[in-house]
Parts: sequence; structure tokens; C-alpha cells
Amino acid sequence: MLWSGWGDPALARELPEQVRALLRDFLGVRAPDVPAVGLESVRLPPVALPEPLLGALAGVVGSAYVLTSHEARVRHTRGKSTPDLLRMRAGDGSAAPDAVVLPGSHEEVAELLRLCSAERVAVIPFGGGTSVVGGLTGSGSGFTGLIALDLGRLDRLLSVDPESLVASFEPGVRAPEAERLLAAHGLTLGHFPQSFEYATLGGFAAARSSGQASAGYGRFDDMVVGLTVATPTGTLDLGRAPKSAAGPDLRQLVLGSEGAFGVITSLRLRVRRAPDERRYEGWRFGTFAEGTAAVRALAQEGPLPTVLRLSDETETMIGLAKPDAIGSGGSGCLLIAGYEGTPASVSGWGSAAARQAGAAVVLTRMGGEPLGAEPGEAWEHGRFSAPYLRDSLLGAGATVETLETAGFWANLPRLYDAVRLALAGAFGSPLVMCHVSHVYETGASLYFTVVVAQEGDPVAQWEHAKEAVNAAIVAAGGTITHHHGVGRDHRDAYAAEVGPVGMGILRAVKDRLDPAGILNPGALVPPPAA
Repeated sequence: MLWSGWGDPALARELPEQVRALLRDFLGVRAPDVPAVGLESVRLPPVALPEPLLGALAGVVGSAYVLTSHEARVRHTRGKSTPDLLRMRAGDGSAAPDAVVLPGSHEEVAELLRLCSAERVAVIPFGGGTSVVGGLTGSGSGFTGLIALDLGRLDRLLSVDPESLVASFEPGVRAPEAERLLAAHGLTLGHFPQSFEYATLGGFAAARSSGQASAGYGRFDDMVVGLTVATPTGTLDLGRAPKSAAGPDLRQLVLGSEGAFGVITSLRLRVRRAPDERRYEGWRFGTFAEGTAAVRALAQEGPLPTVLRLSDETETMIGLAKPDAIGSGGSGCLLIAGYEGTPASVSGWGSAAARQAGAAVVLTRMGGEPLGAEPGEAWEHGRFSAPYLRDSLLGAGATVETLETAGFWANLPRLYDAVRLALAGAFGSPLVMCHVSHVYETGASLYFTVVVAQEGDPVAQWEHAKEAVNAAIVAAGGTITHHHGVGRDHRDAYAAEVGPVGMGILRAVKDRLDPAGILNPGALVPPPAA
């Protein structure tokens, strides 16, 4: 992973001249005055952990797995939000951990947490490093020091139960490796978020991830049937059955907790038979309202495609559904649908062809125009490319960021308007694009992308806009996040969403499991008042 951007540096791309012209002429984008710094020029604070404590950490995991080099610390500083990347490109490594520690077992994780709790060392659990909500922005303030707990050595498939369709993994397994391991058994998770190429299974659970095929396979939290979690006060082993009436489901307390309550050391996941075929196609609707009505009809009546997303007029015009061919969009609103089939289909609609034909009846009735396979296949080919485009736009002098929310169908138009108005009020005349990214019988997620010319302090520029959007989402009755997580960027708005009683419950849980407050301090739960 590129330390100051996304993914494989070899896949970085130059913006086409037509896109540069669009940025200059319509948004006033100009190249930054100061180029991004190199890794060796990132400014890091001195290592605060005393040598005896570093030795104690090494005593748990081995000296080879306690890293304090400049490069290791830089690569574990922050996540991949636009503010994260802007700070790193400017050489600001102030959030760097003192050390990167790589445990090799549940027992080692548990012992590290006991040691760090006793010595008041803050711990940031680190998976793929793909957080876009400030979930990895650590601070050792008030602590002896700060470590990044890299779970990359916990990377095994532990077991496969083909009868129950359950597979057990360690948390550091990256998503492509999980699919490779499951394919050997004829199985799949079916979880393909934008971060698929780099994110880990533990990270998916910790952030309540949702993938691009969620209409067919469900969200990641739907897939988790069991968890083992190390905490400073002991181990949680959760999930004896698919469902239970034995009190509140504590699995749900861990899912989405972002390392603030404990560190996931193994997961038991529902898996599916791998599909025989995948088909993608495009449809066009005249307006976003018409397309949204069609998507709602599919969600409520069926047959529901495995992949279903609808771009608004602006996103369609720009062609953002095809990041590899940006600028090649058209009129109206583009709908992308994907269908997967097996002999015993997961959705009960039989083969991919049968569900595609059934969906076509609904989409035609709702006014859709079929565009054939090409738009869908182009989206499928470039489905993980958008973050690379974001990096290119940042390098050209544009502030580019995404944000998402969700609401009930009846409230979705209000939510859509509220976010767009908040961005316009904060930025003046930004380019704002949106698509329906995940659908349910009762509502859907809205995923926004905003592009604007960078100002003198682009981080402050975005933080001003983000604060306005967060307030607008709360006021409009939406959830502050559908699948990106809370981190630090959404923490205060999340507190407003759940209210003081809800936040009091979370604070009580954290105080019980993490009495020293060492686990990802400042994420999810506000720190106690001084």
C-alpha cells in the first residue's frame, strides 16, 4: 500500500487532459504550489516509549516484531481519508505510533493488552490501514506512549465447516486472500467493498463494512456468526449458534466498535457456494427520482440483483461509475445491476439469467431503458479504481472526498437535498455526485463524492465542510454513516444520533472492558471529560 495514497504505486495514473481542463475551467483547480514530500521527509515525533517498555513488548512477541524504524512508523500513521493523505503528503507525521507491534496469536494479543493497560500505553489496532473516518489517527497524549497493533501475522484460515457453511479466520487475512482460500472449497464470502484489495476481515467486522454485492450477500455484519475478542480485562468468545434468544446479542456490540472495546482475534463467518456465473448490465432512467423508484421496487418486490447501484444525473454525466473512463458519461441516470447464479441460488430466484429476466420486467415497467452488458462490465472492470482517481485529483490540486449516509425510502429525497445543500453552502460551487449504493426493503444508502479546488489549507477547508454535512445529516434524520464507520470524524455526530443515554451505555462498556482507556482512544466514544 502506498504510504501517502491508495494501493499499488505502479497503478497510479495521470489525469487525461480533458479532465484537467474540466477542473481548471469549471472549478478553478490549479496545481499545488508545494509538491508532496517523500517518505524519508515525513516529520515524526521522537519515540516516547522507554527502552525497558520496548523490551517488555519484545518479550511478548519477539524483538523482530517490535518495529521502530522511520518507514514502519510512517506506514502505520493515519488511514486513507483525504485529510489523512493531505497531512501525510505535507510531511505531517505527528500522529505516528512510537512502535509497530505484530503479535502472532490470540494469547500474545491478550498479553500485550494486559501489559499496555498496566503501563498506560495507547493501542491502535491496525488491519489494512484503509479507514477513511480518522479511525487510525492515534495520539499518545496522556499516555506513556502509543503503539500500532498490526494484526498482519494473524492471517490464517482456521477451519471450514461445509455442512454449516461457516469458515473461521484470523483477523489479519486480507479480502483477496480470503476469497482465494475459500475458492479451494468452492465457497465465497461475496464481500467486495471499495477497499477489497487491501482491507482485512477483522477490519470489515470492526467497521461494519458493506460490500458492492450487499444486495445479494448482505453486509459483513450479517456474515459474522462468531467472534473471539481480546480485551485488557479478559477474553470474549461469542456466537454458539446462528441466532439466539439468550439475552442481547453481544456480537453486535463488538461489530462496529473499531477496536475501542477489544481486539478481534478470530471470526466465524457465514459463507456461500461460489456462483457459476456473473452477469452485469446497465439501464438508464430519465431522473434520479425515477431511478430511485425503480430501485425501491426491486428491493421490495424482487427479484433483487446481487449488485445494484444508481448514479444521479451529475455522477452519470461525469462517468464516475466507470473510473477507468472518466468523462465518458451520458445523460439521465445510470443504473448498474449484477446477477450471480448457482444451482441452488442464494436468493431463491434460480440462475443469474432467470433473475436478470425477472428484474428486467420490473425495470422496464418503471421506465428504464436497457443499455446492455457494456456499462455493467465497464463498472465491474473498474470497480476498485476510484481511490486511484482520488489520488490523481489530489495531486492536481483538487480536494476530493466521499461521504455516505442512509435513510428510509420516504426520507431519502430530503436527505439527498440536505447533503447537497450543506456542501454547496460550505464550498460555494463544488462538483457533487451521488449514487444509491446499498438497498433494503425499507431504505437505502446514499454515497456522495465532492470535488472542489484546494484552498491554502485544504485540511481546514474539508473539515469545515464535513462539520456542516454531519450536522445536516443528523438534522435530516439520516444515520451519520452507513458503512465507513465512526472513527473520530463522525464521533460527535454519532453521539448526537444515539443520544446521551446511548452514549452512556457505550461509555460504561468501554470502562468495563478497557478501564485504562488504552484502546483506540478518541475513536467511537468521546474521551471522558477532564
